[in-house]
Amino acid sequence: MTGITNTGSNRMVLLSGRAHPELAENIASELGTELVPTDAYDFANGETYVRFGESVRGADAFLIQSHPAPINQWLMEQLIMIDSLKRASAKSITVVSPFYPYARQDKKHRGREPISARLIADLYKTAGADRLMSVDLHTAQIQGFFDGPLDHLMAIPLLSDYVRSVVDVDNVTVVSPDTGRVRVAEQWAERLGGAPLAFVHKTRDITVPNQAVSKEVVGNIQGRTCVLIDDMIDTGGTITGAVQVLKNQGATNVIIAATHAVFSHPAVERLANCGADEVVVTDTLPVPQEHTFENLTVLSIAPLIARAIQEVFEDGSVTSLFNGHS
Repeated sequence: MTGITNTGSNRMVLLSGRAHPELAENIASELGTELVPTDAYDFANGETYVRFGESVRGADAFLIQSHPAPINQWLMEQLIMIDSLKRASAKSITVVSPFYPYARQDKKHRGREPISARLIADLYKTAGADRLMSVDLHTAQIQGFFDGPLDHLMAIPLLSDYVRSVVDVDNVTVVSPDTGRVRVAEQWAERLGGAPLAFVHKTRDITVPNQAVSKEVVGNIQGRTCVLIDDMIDTGGTITGAVQVLKNQGATNVIIAATHAVFSHPAVERLANCGADEVVVTDTLPVPQEHTFENLTVLSIAPLIARAIQEVFEDGSVTSLFNGHS
């Protein structure tokens, strides 16, 4: 029987959708278990069918599904899998969504707009989820959208430890791509030995998706290595524009560090040719071979998620994984 049994009577089962099976398999390997065998396929009209290959009755179920394109297909598959777990009498259902879908639609910018990030949380709850787990939410307020526990994991330790290994931290400036991520930049600076901060002033037309114009840098970057941080890279326009501004204003080197490699077209071409010395991301989303390029580094998020799953299963502390930061 697949699963992990602790010293009591609890049983863990690990399940995965089809969006990013490599990540789920790596998480299972970190936990010393295997994924529950699952039949999943699409009918001719696009409807999804799911059936688990073994009993999940009375088990603590952890359902892993990332959300690359086409995001709506994988979200629907995940909701169906949650419903299947509920109807199969799983004791608890924890949804592990490393990249939270619709996270950028977390508030209304104009009238008659939805708050889609809240809708996603409501859908998870209605389908039967008891708990959510995600990595580097686009905004912290999303934690309050779900009616139940939400474990907000952070990739900063993973990313910053890697960056420390490849740069001279005495000559590093941490750069936020906009004012909205300065708090995250402060956490980065702390982990890089108190590095100074800078941010890029940019403008955005809220009526045009995936477009922002980087204008100038606030902070001292002259002759320094800049670590340009963000939570996600979608089309790459904002982050690559910021690289150009940094280089034009005197930065010697620029390293991009981001958690979620959405990499919608034409991100790969932009990133490969923007002048960044290295682009560092995690594998919360799959990075297929055609989306790789010479100066791209992909770090595994599986150990972090596996440790968080173990803490939840054993009623431990997820916060302890981040030295009290949340």
